[in-house]
Amino acid sequence: MKKLAIITLCAALLITVFTGCSPSLANSENGDSAKANSTESKSPKKQVPDLAGNWKQANSKSDDSYQVATISSDTIEIYWVSDNGDTKSLYWAGSFIAPTTTNEPYTWNSKNDHNKTDSAMLASSDDTKTIKYENGVLSYETSIMGTTTTIKLEKQK
Repeated sequence: MKKLAIITLCAALLITVFTGCSPSLANSENGDSAKANSTESKSPKKQVPDLAGNWKQANSKSDDSYQVATISSDTIEIYWVSDNGDTKSLYWAGSFIAPTTTNEPYTWNSKNDHNKTDSAMLASSDDTKTIKYENGVLSYETSIMGTTTTIKLEKQK
């Protein structure tokens, strides 16, 4: 019975990952640079982004299955969420290195906290995960059964 429940949860998460993520459309370089140039002269000086807080997957096609993350001073934890939030499974627990400049994209290699992830059935077993922050979005790759998907998270207010 327990195996059936686990298999059902895994299947639901796989379906969410495979159908919930679609490639983003590429923006025109000319439109983006023109926009950036017009706002740079009017906007205040850029500040180093504060990434601490709660994040939620923005590119899931499902309202009841997605990933969330919490970043604190030096850690990041990412969870699979399903059943309209009733089920939460650890995917990643690792290190977080806060940005010190305004340069984007900002990328860091998070080191896996195997003490937390080794006993979690749906957790990544990777030793490190490259996480990128750009334009208000955290992104990283996740792979299941040979299929790799880019997860994109937006900070929650």
